[in-house]
Amino acid sequence: MMPTRVVSLLAASVLLASCASVSEKGTIAELRNVKLDLSDEVIEGGIEKAMQGYQNFLEETPESAMTPEAIRRLADLKIEREYGTFESPGVGVTAPVTGGASAAMDAPEKSALPGAGEATASGIAVIGDQESESDFENRATQTDMPATVGAVPEDQVANGLENQSAEEAIGLYKQLLEKYPMYERNDQVLYQMTRAYEELGRVDEAVEVMNRIAAEYPNSNYIDEVQFRRGEYYFTRKKYLDAENAYLAIVNAGSDSFYYELSLYKLGWTFYKQDMLEEGMNQFVALLDHKISIGYDFENPEDDIEQKRIDDTFRVISLSFSAMGGPDSVVDYFKKHGSRSYEVDIYRNLGEHYLEKRRYADAAASYKTFVELNPYDKVAPHFDMRVIEIYKKGGFPKLVIEANKEFATSYGLKSRYWQHFEVDAYPDVLALLKSTLTELANYYHAMYQNKDFVKQRADNFVEAQHWYHEFLDSFPKDAEAPVMNYQLADLLLENKSYHEAALEYERTAYDYPAHEKAAAAGYAAVYTHRKNLEVAEEAQKDPVKRDVIRSSLRFSETFPQHEKASLVMNAALEDIFAMKDYAFAVTTGRKMLELFPEAPQEERRSGWLIVAHSSFELEQFADAEAAYQNVLNLTAPEDPTRKELVENLAAAIYKQGEQANAEGEYLVAAEHFLRVGQAAPQSKLRPSADYDAATALIKLEDWTRSADVLMAFRNNYPEHELQADVTKKLAQVYSEDGKLALAAAEYERIESESDDEGIRREALKVAADLYMEVDNADKAIEVRRRFITYFPAPREPVMEMHNAIAGILKKRGDTPGYHNELNALVYVYSQAAPEDRSDRMRYLAGTSHLILTEPMYTEFAELKLTQPFESSLRRKRDAMKAANAAFGQLVDYEIGEVTAAATYYIAEIYYNFSRSLLNSERPSGLSELEMQQYEFLLDEQSYPFEEKSIDIHEKNVGLIDVGVYNDWVDKSIVKLSSLMPGRYAKFEESSGFIAMVNNVSYQSLVSPQLPVAPAAPAGEGAAAPASAPEVMDVQGVQAVPVTDDAAMDAAAADSEAQAMDVEPEVAGEAGDAVEEGMGEKQAEAAEPEATVTADDAAVSEASLAQDEAPVAEEAMAEAEVAEEASETPADESSNVVEPDSKSVVDVQESPEEVAAEPVDTAADAEVVEESAL
Repeated sequence: MMPTRVVSLLAASVLLASCASVSEKGTIAELRNVKLDLSDEVIEGGIEKAMQGYQNFLEETPESAMTPEAIRRLADLKIEREYGTFESPGVGVTAPVTGGASAAMDAPEKSALPGAGEATASGIAVIGDQESESDFENRATQTDMPATVGAVPEDQVANGLENQSAEEAIGLYKQLLEKYPMYERNDQVLYQMTRAYEELGRVDEAVEVMNRIAAEYPNSNYIDEVQFRRGEYYFTRKKYLDAENAYLAIVNAGSDSFYYELSLYKLGWTFYKQDMLEEGMNQFVALLDHKISIGYDFENPEDDIEQKRIDDTFRVISLSFSAMGGPDSVVDYFKKHGSRSYEVDIYRNLGEHYLEKRRYADAAASYKTFVELNPYDKVAPHFDMRVIEIYKKGGFPKLVIEANKEFATSYGLKSRYWQHFEVDAYPDVLALLKSTLTELANYYHAMYQNKDFVKQRADNFVEAQHWYHEFLDSFPKDAEAPVMNYQLADLLLENKSYHEAALEYERTAYDYPAHEKAAAAGYAAVYTHRKNLEVAEEAQKDPVKRDVIRSSLRFSETFPQHEKASLVMNAALEDIFAMKDYAFAVTTGRKMLELFPEAPQEERRSGWLIVAHSSFELEQFADAEAAYQNVLNLTAPEDPTRKELVENLAAAIYKQGEQANAEGEYLVAAEHFLRVGQAAPQSKLRPSADYDAATALIKLEDWTRSADVLMAFRNNYPEHELQADVTKKLAQVYSEDGKLALAAAEYERIESESDDEGIRREALKVAADLYMEVDNADKAIEVRRRFITYFPAPREPVMEMHNAIAGILKKRGDTPGYHNELNALVYVYSQAAPEDRSDRMRYLAGTSHLILTEPMYTEFAELKLTQPFESSLRRKRDAMKAANAAFGQLVDYEIGEVTAAATYYIAEIYYNFSRSLLNSERPSGLSELEMQQYEFLLDEQSYPFEEKSIDIHEKNVGLIDVGVYNDWVDKSIVKLSSLMPGRYAKFEESSGFIAMVNNVSYQSLVSPQLPVAPAAPAGEGAAAPASAPEVMDVQGVQAVPVTDDAAMDAAAADSEAQAMDVEPEVAGEAGDAVEEGMGEKQAEAAEPEATVTADDAAVSEASLAQDEAPVAEEAMAEAEVAEEASETPADESSNVVEPDSKSVVDVQESPEEVAAEPVDTAADAEVVEESAL
């Protein structure tokens, strides 16, 4: 048996007596400084000694006032010895606890302790494995009575030996009550007796004793406990009315009773068991009201057991309201009895009660009812959230979503709810709102993805997007915001809203503090921008592509550690280049190469390639060269693109040369061009680069080096298209370097290499000229003959070549060759169509024809009139006729110099004929008189020829009036000075320089339309020429204009008349020659060797006229032939003689062949007619 404290009254009195003597040593005030030791002291055998003391007292001491007290104490000690101390709460006993009906129920069941619940989003604890309603009633209504410490276990109750002390105590209590009925502490004796009966398990006897206490001692200190124990006794036996009276007695006594709360609680249950729900509700509410009145905090309980009773109270209230009609009955009750602050717990418990019963609608209605009544209560959000949880448990997804939407609307940060609260003061509500918005967004997002709801897809997309935005707008800085933003972007991407999706991905990646989804969002943004680019309209592709580039660069620079950062930046770089933003491409490419030095080789190669291309486009060719070199370093030798890269490298170097060239830095340019061959010897650009290097060196006049480069080009690229140009440049270089023979050879090569006829012509011309400069005349002739052979048309250059060859041959003294070339000149001219004959051609042909014709004058002049006179006269006459015809044709060229020369020679022919007559061999055998007569006749016959000569010379001099002055005109002036010294041998003051023209109308020379001059003195011949008419410039050629056809006819007639005036004399002389035989008949006495006598010379004019007729007819016939020739095209003549086969002089001797040369005017015909003399 456990030790007990010494409580013996005798020991106490002895101790009190001893303590009194000690206390006298100090004062009472000093006691405040004494620390009390309240620990129990165990005295071995103390209870036994006390019991023995009381027993001795009763046996040895006479009965007195102390006897009842001794009996009571002895009985109490017997109980205490067996079961320990137990007293009423009013006198220091322990508090009653809830428990089972047995005497050993001092602790609540372990299963009832909190902690088994699970936390919910609403913040409302849900008890797992909740007890059934019947179990709850059994447990909640069982309340143990106060028990003594060390009570005997139930299995020992029936052991009589061990409970002997209890029986002895009961006997002592009964003895005391019978012997001392007026003992003042009999209520206590009865109370102790009930406890002894209960320890012995004799509950009914204990209740009988308690009934006696209730009846006899209503004001006892033990009455509350007794009444409560009575109530428990009756309650457990379902004698609810008796229990009601017992509990009610305590309640009516007031709240000071220790058993007041328990009595209210059990009284409520008593009414509940009797189906008096409202009466029971009143007791439960009274209990709660009492707890509030004493300051009990429902939300922060300090005692778990007490909190359990409160929870049970709320639960029984819920059961009651459930039976009364649910949440509506709660509303009605509190309207009737007044509102309570703990209504919220009633609604909550009611809702949980319904939820336990799986009455989900009622459970939700319980919570919603409270919220409807108290929309701005701080627990309203939790209740609405609990509604959502209830719907979830019930499996009502639509109701869950509707409840969520309602919650989000009611407690969104823009709702009226937050007009009553500070947002930051209720993080729990914010957490609920976040949870709701998250759930709504995720739900509609999932529904959007569900293939079973395709028809609702658009609506679900709108809803999901809305709730995502609600979350992000409400909680932009929340830790979950990046995740929600990412999901929103995913939703938009799934909906193919690429632009919006990309923006949301970017927001997720860059607008929040660092988070685990940032890099993935940045990459997703790039991906989505690219998807948008695929579907963008053509007009929008440029801005979308810029979005791609911007996003890509931002991603790569922000998340360089991402596995695809370098790839993304490389792709952006390609886009920049494709948009031709070359400056940006260069800076971006270099940044990429700097950021990702360890990027895959192919990406670095691509980066350098774009830098190279872009630099090239920006004309930053040095940078481009370096970049291309880097690309080549990263390119495998067998890579098929390597060849093209080498070409690009060559182009970059080549362009540097072009830049230097444009800036006049020719030496730098040449070096760059030559570097192409060093850096890319197989490049297609190398030939052009070498060529341009030579060109630059030529500009520097570095002839030697440029020649070396050009020769290398010729050897290295024999089939190159620039070979012809190289040849030209070599020709130029050799020419400038003084190597004319080499230059000439190059020009010959130019001709052989070129397909351009103009270039070939020019090349041969230059080659010939260069050969002439180095005195290689044979080579010059060879080149010019080649020119003639290769390029027979147009004819003017051919004539120039013949003319040049003629000059060389003339200089050499090769007269036959010289004349052959002149003859060729005339022939080539004759083959040209009239419209193709240029002034130069006419000049060359005319001057050549003149030179070829001049020997005819010499031959004519060398003919002497000798005896026999008739034959020499005929030869002279024929030569005169041929020469005049030949020189007459020259004026057709309308070349001033040639015309003047021809006119001069014709005049000289007449003059020579006059002189030949005067100087002719005289006939022998004439007498002095006959000789005188003969001389007179010769003078008379020669004078008209001299006059004709003077007249023609004057006409030649008249060319001055039309702007022609040359050596031939001057010769005519000199001749006239000797023939007419009085008129022409005078010193005259110069009137200034008269410009020479290249051609003139022969008609104006033969019959110039000059004003009629006054008659000259008889001895001075023809009248002096008048002033020259106005000169007209026609295509650079000065000519005298013909005023009208009548004037032309008059001039022609005058010219013809003048010619006819001369012809009789000539014909007379010719007649003399013809009639030589007749003279011989008349002079029979003359000497045989004398072929001509004075009589022969003295012929009558009639005989001369007779002899003139055949000559005139012949002249007229020639004129008609010439006139017909003027109407026949030159190319229709079949009688043209090749230059090398027959001389021009020979051609002119045939009337038919002469007719092939066209005569343009009647004046030309007149010249031919005059030339017949």
